[in-house]
Amino acid sequence: MELLLWILLGITAGWLASIILGTHATQGLVTDIILGTVGAIVGGLLLNILGQPGLVGFNIYSIAVATLGAIVLIWFGRLINSPAR
Repeated sequence: MELLLWILLGITAGWLASIILGTHATQGLVTDIILGTVGAIVGGLLLNILGQPGLVGFNIYSIAVATLGAIVLIWFGRLINSPAR
């Protein structure tokens, strides 16, 4: 059951990040899950570096941390894939 909750957190975080950055129309549910799950790791690491707690359970704070991480991943992906100017 815990794994199902973490997948739900990944879906939610990935979906929110894609809505915020306007990539929802070009990526699907699987991409949302992957970005949200990896984003949770990235967000947790970023906040730990800043001296704040990372993921603390299945709650609003953890969704915000995972969404922040997914936003960073999407932004970094755009930076890498953008043509040179």
